[in-house]
Amino acid sequence: MAHHRAKLTAAFCRTVALAGKYHDGQGLILRVTPSGSKQWIQRLTIQGRGRELGLGGYPLVTLAQARDAAFDNRRLARAGGDPMAAKRKEVPTLEQAAARVFEMHRPNWRNAHHTSEWMASLRRYVFPRLGEQRVDRVSTADIMAVLLPIWNTKQETARRVKQRIGAVMKWAIAQGHRQDNPAGEVLSAALPKQARVQRHHKALPHPEVASAIKKVRRSGASASTKLAFEFLVLTACRSGEVRLARWEEFCIEFGEWKIPAARMKANRDHRVPLSARAMEILSEAWEVAVTSDLVFPSPTGRVLSDATLSKLIRELGIQAVPHGFRSSFRDWAAECTNAPHAVMEAALAHTIKNKVEAAYARSDLLDRRRELMNDWARYLESGM
Repeated sequence: MAHHRAKLTAAFCRTVALAGKYHDGQGLILRVTPSGSKQWIQRLTIQGRGRELGLGGYPLVTLAQARDAAFDNRRLARAGGDPMAAKRKEVPTLEQAAARVFEMHRPNWRNAHHTSEWMASLRRYVFPRLGEQRVDRVSTADIMAVLLPIWNTKQETARRVKQRIGAVMKWAIAQGHRQDNPAGEVLSAALPKQARVQRHHKALPHPEVASAIKKVRRSGASASTKLAFEFLVLTACRSGEVRLARWEEFCIEFGEWKIPAARMKANRDHRVPLSARAMEILSEAWEVAVTSDLVFPSPTGRVLSDATLSKLIRELGIQAVPHGFRSSFRDWAAECTNAPHAVMEAALAHTIKNKVEAAYARSDLLDRRRELMNDWARYLESGM
């Protein structure tokens, strides 16, 4: 464990990685753990007793902010006050802390279902038992008691609830309300090991996709819904990318669709080359368009619901989900074409996980992908 007794600097706080305690003054210490996390603590004599206060985590609490808090605490302690008692009065309940974490992260979440489900899961499984408990008093045993009833029966839900409680506890550490995460490694080690089951989106074998398009074309769904489904299949895009498509994103002259980064899973712009049939669908969508800037609006002019496409497929007896048609495309490309792996992955807007490979992959391979998407459209048409 390293020790450092010179005055700290902002640069030092930012770069120090060696586990230890680094002193600044006013009893202020930056504690670096072996895992690399950094917390501010302050040692004080409060009403004749030596005490240790948590002032929050770095870098959320900066060096300057930690010094200000340390000065205020020291002044209060010298006047006979108790900074710890004052701090306890400010500690929120678990439910209040969760609401603050939710509001802090919500602007960065693009998935509406994830956003609504985040708090809903805590309200259902956590708040009835722990919601009124102060966040600094929640223990590992408390969290374990919440998770055990669903740990083996609702595995994915339980894991997500654990992650969300952990996020709240990390916020509490950063705010100086506690110094440990009761939803961390100790809890993970104590909980029973779950049997991991790999779940894939239901998808059709690629020879059956053309038949699915025919079924949708002949269905009683609205014209916009049917066109949206076929466009989703032809472009191998995600449901949200298609349902939220706007006319301003299309360059008809060059047969391209540029999906903005805000709507992409990888959070970067994605160009989609459009086949001749995809272009025909845009023309048909324009003919049936209601007053809206959406390409595939609902009959009322609003964004087409994700449930609309899923329900249509299910009611037609098609054994797949909208996202599964990306898998159908990927299987076809691997089995029936000579397209390089990079081209197939770029067509699906997949992120390259190898950092070295990603650093050299500067091209989006648009021309190669255009050939691939034209071949996909011709393959589907030949099966109808």
